Amino acid sequence: MELKEICDQVIEIAKSAGQFIKEEAGKFKVEDIEYKGMNDLVSYVDKEAEKLIVERLIKILPDAGFIAEEGTGERVEKGFNWIIDPLDGTTNFLHGVPHFGVNIALIKDDEILIGVTNAIHQKEMFHAIKGHGAFCNGERIYASNSKTLSEGLVSTGFPYKEIDKIPQYFKTLGEILRNAHGLRRMGSAAIDLAYVASGRFEAFFEFGLKPWDVAPGVLLVQEAGGSVSDFRMGKDYIFGNQILAASKKVYPELYKIIDSNFF
Repeated sequence: MELKEICDQVIEIAKSAGQFIKEEAGKFKVEDIEYKGMNDLVSYVDKEAEKLIVERLIKILPDAGFIAEEGTGERVEKGFNWIIDPLDGTTNFLHGVPHFGVNIALIKDDEILIGVTNAIHQKEMFHAIKGHGAFCNGERIYASNSKTLSEGLVSTGFPYKEIDKIPQYFKTLGEILRNAHGLRRMGSAAIDLAYVASGRFEAFFEFGLKPWDVAPGVLLVQEAGGSVSDFRMGKDYIFGNQILAASKKVYPELYKIIDSNFF
């Protein structure tokens, strides 16, 4: 099966999962919320959405493994694996903030081949196929052409699980605030990365993330002409816990700020 055909099916699965999530919004009760850890919430909506996604993906590639936030399926060492976040931005969802999405990526031996992010309430479906560009609702998208950080809007997330890095983090934020056009914290890494790919944000950086938070967005940014790395300009941005994604021209400037404050 060609990657284009697989991607088309993944888009339909992401649409179905998004519709389910939208229909369930507001139906759950406080007692339905589980705490996986500090600032790490999950509801039956996450679990049922993941089940829906996995059941349909199995039909596309029966031998593929799974790397999924809610633990469905197992990863295979060689070959294809699906990376899934059924509801990226769970805290936003639980509080009625309409900024969350569905994340699905296909990798082969750690190379991302397909990335799909459904920004549900924005009614925007982002997708990318390796070597074939990045798209939003079928229209080609590109990373920003802004020349400097001073022209750029930067997005990030808070390091809830890495308290020891808070001093470096806030020092970094202070320097960005003094140099960038603006700073945003939206609550969905998946959509943040899609916004970098579409030129709305010039950059996104965060640490403490998981593969399902970033895998589709990494491919979106790369196929849109942007740059992606970990905080040391390396390639451990999927299975590591840190990512810097930015337009080509803004990336070097933001990298220097992060490098000077963290290392």
